[in-house]
Amino acid sequence: MSDQETKTIGFFEKYLTIWVALCIGVGILLGHFAGDSMGVLSKMELYKVNLPIAVLIWLMIYPMMLQIDFSSIKDIKKRPKGIILTVVVNWLIKPFTMAFFAWIFFTKLYGAWIDPSQAGEYIAGAIILGAAPCTAMVFVWSYLTNGDPNYTLVQVSVNDLIILVAFVPIVGFLLGITDITIPYDTLISSVVIFVVIPLVAGWLTQKLVVSNRGQAWFEKSFLPLFKPVSIIALLATLILLFAFQGQNIVNNPMIILLVAVPLILQTYFIFFLTWFVGKKIQLPHPICAPAAMIGASNFFELAVAVAIALFGLHSPAALVTVVGVLVEVPVMLSLVALANKWKY
Repeated sequence: MSDQETKTIGFFEKYLTIWVALCIGVGILLGHFAGDSMGVLSKMELYKVNLPIAVLIWLMIYPMMLQIDFSSIKDIKKRPKGIILTVVVNWLIKPFTMAFFAWIFFTKLYGAWIDPSQAGEYIAGAIILGAAPCTAMVFVWSYLTNGDPNYTLVQVSVNDLIILVAFVPIVGFLLGITDITIPYDTLISSVVIFVVIPLVAGWLTQKLVVSNRGQAWFEKSFLPLFKPVSIIALLATLILLFAFQGQNIVNNPMIILLVAVPLILQTYFIFFLTWFVGKKIQLPHPICAPAAMIGASNFFELAVAVAIALFGLHSPAALVTVVGVLVEVPVMLSLVALANKWKY
């Protein structure tokens, strides 16, 4: 994407932080004043994956999938450093630093505000959040930082495969519980709904449109139609997510702030670590930026579902994962701006 093309979506990008703040506010108000109506939507689930949220996230990802050049993916094996960095940060560093930050804050620094008997559940929620690296949303962050969509797809795909085998043992180890039960149906259905389905749909659409109208028409006329779709779907997702948890957030403003601090610190720490290591090993910006975004952000759809399944909807663990959504989008937008400012 050229600089000129980036400017054509500048209206959405320039004011995205404002739109996000407004949508979070609208969502919280909806949840507070229309709780019963929101309750009906929140119960529309398949394997504990909320279907209205799934549709909106699908709409976020589909426009990115349209841009994937599947024929070039095979060449990525010649550039393995970005994949290796993603795997090392996401699975050998991030879950453990999240657990450390959570332990420090919830058991040591917050002793005056948080009941010690509940500190373990707050830590559990942070661990679940930290052990699920971003999949769906990273396509949005990659798009906004002019990332390589083909390489991003491979980075996400590798993470999805590792999630299936590593998520359970890492969460179990960090929680110190050997018999923890992870809902595999939730895990697998999340990957299918948020990655596989939009990926296949994007590939089929691209193939069909190009074969009928040509590559030039596809790039110059068809793709621009979808430029605002991802941002609009993101904003609608925020309204719905915070409408579902509006009552909890209004009732617990102090705990929301306390939980947000270690999550924000963890996000910036992982981003800077990945960014500077990526530059050190000479990753190009379109690969380094998405790699840093994957590590910094979380698969919050999965984390929320698993926390609710294990500890209950109104548990401290579930609250931590919801606060993760609250802080992630504004913080990630700040990191998008930073990655674009530091473009090299």
